[in-house]
Amino acid sequence: METRRLEIRYGAKAAVKDVSLTLPDRQVTALIGPSGCGKSTFLRALNRMNDLIPGSSASGEILLDGRSIYAGHLDAVELRRRVGMVFQKSNPFPKSIFENVAYGLRIGGLSDRRELGERIERSLRSAALWDEVKDRLAESAMGLSGGQQQRLCIARALAVEPEVLLMDEPASALDPIATAKIEDLIHELKVRYTIAIVTHNMQQAARVSDQTAFFYMGELVEVGPTEQIFTTPRQQRTEDYVTGKFG
Repeated sequence: METRRLEIRYGAKAAVKDVSLTLPDRQVTALIGPSGCGKSTFLRALNRMNDLIPGSSASGEILLDGRSIYAGHLDAVELRRRVGMVFQKSNPFPKSIFENVAYGLRIGGLSDRRELGERIERSLRSAALWDEVKDRLAESAMGLSGGQQQRLCIARALAVEPEVLLMDEPASALDPIATAKIEDLIHELKVRYTIAIVTHNMQQAARVSDQTAFFYMGELVEVGPTEQIFTTPRQQRTEDYVTGKFG
């Protein structure tokens, strides 16, 4: 997936300016930068979530498998199936654990109970949650811990078999143990998915990502292999940010 000269505006204000960035296949790209720098806006643009915000507009190109996500062949529902999203605050539906994961599959027309069960088990296993909930599938998802709810939301996104997974600070509201589980999960998932993660946590970005992109004031200042960004950045602003001089 890639963007070319992408600009996102909220009314007259440009939140993302002229950003060209490639998300390498089956790698993790971390988007870092201070609050309000455009990284979450950029992430949401990748599956057209900004379309839901009144007054927002986009120019430039966003390509999935080389084709524009705004082309007529792809509606927003299909795009969001192929480009899944996990939000900062876990948002399970007030339904059973089973029905949370089944939601997208049912919308897609899958009704066979046996196949649903197999897909749900596979998704929960992929989200490292199956062993914790396999005997509780009929219980409300609202009874899960915060970390389990977040992994359930990941399972829900994985159930429809996306190509790309977007994660907007998925561990920021979690305790250290739950955060470590999410980070371990990201390492496992990148074998099968292209992942982009927004994080304020420099250590987390260094731990989980292959590529890091530094955003500042709506601009993409620098992008490169994570180790290089954190040890020998090319731009002074990048060095100042990753060493804690501002942000």
